[in-house]
Amino acid sequence: MKQLSLSKSKKFLFAVGLIALALLANIIPAKIALALEIPVYLDCIGTIVAAMLGGTLPAVIVGFCSNTIDSFSNWETLYYGIISILIGVAAALFQQYGFFKKISKICIAIITFAILGGVLGSILTYFLYGYDFGEGISAPFSIAIYNKFGFSKFFSQLSADFVLDMIDKTIVLAAAIVIYRKIPVHLKSLISHIFLFDPHLGERSKTANNHLIKRSLLRKVVVMVIVAEILLGALASTTGFLLYRQVTIARNKTIAQGVGASAAAIIDGDRIEEWETKGHAAQGYDDIEKDLYRIRDGFPQVFYLYVYRITNDSSVVVFDLEARDTSGVLPDKPGDRVAFNQGFAPVRENLLRGEHVEPIVTIDEYGWLLTAYEPLKNSAGNTVAYVGVDISMGDLIYEEAKFFIKLLTMFFGLSIIIMSIVLELVNRGIVHPVNRMAAASIHFAYSLEQGRVDSLIELESLKIRTFDEIEYLYKALTKTCKDSLDFIRRLEAAADRITRMQDEIIINFAEMVEARDTSTGDHIKKTAFYVEAIADELQKEGKFSDILTDSYKDKLKRSAPLHDIGKIAVSDLILNKPGKLTDEEFAIMKSHTTQGMKILSKIEANANNTMDDNYLKESIEMAHYHHEKWDGTGYPTGIKGEEIPLSARIMAVADVFDALVAERVYKKPFTYEKAMAIITEGSGKHFDPVVVEAFCHISEKLYNERTVLNKLNKPAEPEQPKQA
Repeated sequence: MKQLSLSKSKKFLFAVGLIALALLANIIPAKIALALEIPVYLDCIGTIVAAMLGGTLPAVIVGFCSNTIDSFSNWETLYYGIISILIGVAAALFQQYGFFKKISKICIAIITFAILGGVLGSILTYFLYGYDFGEGISAPFSIAIYNKFGFSKFFSQLSADFVLDMIDKTIVLAAAIVIYRKIPVHLKSLISHIFLFDPHLGERSKTANNHLIKRSLLRKVVVMVIVAEILLGALASTTGFLLYRQVTIARNKTIAQGVGASAAAIIDGDRIEEWETKGHAAQGYDDIEKDLYRIRDGFPQVFYLYVYRITNDSSVVVFDLEARDTSGVLPDKPGDRVAFNQGFAPVRENLLRGEHVEPIVTIDEYGWLLTAYEPLKNSAGNTVAYVGVDISMGDLIYEEAKFFIKLLTMFFGLSIIIMSIVLELVNRGIVHPVNRMAAASIHFAYSLEQGRVDSLIELESLKIRTFDEIEYLYKALTKTCKDSLDFIRRLEAAADRITRMQDEIIINFAEMVEARDTSTGDHIKKTAFYVEAIADELQKEGKFSDILTDSYKDKLKRSAPLHDIGKIAVSDLILNKPGKLTDEEFAIMKSHTTQGMKILSKIEANANNTMDDNYLKESIEMAHYHHEKWDGTGYPTGIKGEEIPLSARIMAVADVFDALVAERVYKKPFTYEKAMAIITEGSGKHFDPVVVEAFCHISEKLYNERTVLNKLNKPAEPEQPKQA
């Protein structure tokens, strides 16, 4: 098709144009819904259409880029890119497995999209911002659920988001399906070949050799890439988390030390004893306390700010501000003694000596705190008290959780994009060329002659140009297949020559044996002709279908000339005696059946019976049993009915018919009518009735076939035949 023969540059521009249109299909309806204050999002129509047309890669690109564009006005939208990407991946999988063709499966797709957009989005919002109803599209509905049913704020918001997303995704998916079905078939084909190469390659490979392909190469690559991404994500997230914690703690230490230094700068160290004993009654005490409040309130991280004088057994309160939070912890009064915090036991001596100490993290009845003690000195330079600054580490856990969730969403959002691109490159550079070679090679290996020729043509038409080991492998494989085809042709030709030589030797050998009996003429050729014709007719009529295959018929044809090979052990005097045989002579004549069986069995044993097309088994059966009779009165074993092998039952009819219509030294040929009367009379007695019935349908034609019967004399009334 002309539209499928675009150059690489045109294909690239076409792909970029498709992604741009899909982005517009995401952005424009979303902006319209927002402007009209419609309680739906309509922000992933283009993502789903891209997935339906081109698979995972364009879908995840469109999904992430949509959120990236939205982040220009609200950068936090970027965190929700992972949801858009997951919707794109899910849509590509649904398209691959035909979910968009049946109503029941479309409902499953809608629910899946709603879970990704509503439930996962709601949970992500909770982790990022905590939970209040906010001002989003679902806020009024969430409040109504909260007031009506008494659910928690979280569950109310989650329920509202899911219900609204069900409505939104129903509209979105319906629009996407309509758009997809309106796109012309040739355009869909072009897009699929740009993004998916040959969408049916995997099916052809699987059909060609389903028992060999256990796991797809691409699937293995996908698993390895996913495992690598998860490990890398875990490592990167853990590393980022630990670095964030270290940086946050270091920043809080700096803040605490800075606040402590600022507070120490406004407090006169020479008046510590006065403020400790008089408190608010001391001149300037309240002014200093107000300044301390202003310093503390300038740093939202600070929860407690106080001034203590350190003694051997306790700390004496100089200033103690009210806690920032609403925990109910009341400030201590000036002059109160506070038990020494055991968390500071390792630096107690340093504090008593008035030395500077590094901030310490403690957990006690006041919570998990980072505390910095800043020395407060008098005019003589001696430490008379410490300014204590406490920063709550509980907020750090919350901030860490928010950071971790943001890190994960950003990482895995970008990772899926990168993974899709990497897989696309691996698919184009490795998996797809290997699959194409594998498909052509499998066809070659499991096809007959013309199929192998077609497979070689297909393999040569691939023209793989990767300029690496894949191309070298392709060239080597192509040459190997070409050489193999030539070798197979030579081998088959040689096998045909050997088979023809073998058949010719057998025929000549059988004729040499037959030539000793001057009365039988070209008996072996005619009986072989009759046997083949009877087998064809039986197969045509559907008789003995479990046995009469084409291969079995071929074996019958090749075995027929050997049915009288045992006559080589019978004396010429008996074979050519013109009169009736004596009982002793007839017994010797009958022995040709067992002698033939012994000769052929010995040949079979020496040949090891290893060839699939070995016909010696049928030859042995014909030689041994072709004089057996349906009613059990034949020789040499007296078996009857279907105990007699089918090959021998067919030969029995052919052998007797030829004996009747042929001229012998001791008789004239029977007429066709007389011969057929004897054959039909013997049905169910001498012969298998089914075989006789089939023979009757073709006997006249066989009788008149001059190519086989051209040596026959004109029919005449025969004399009574002797025993034979």
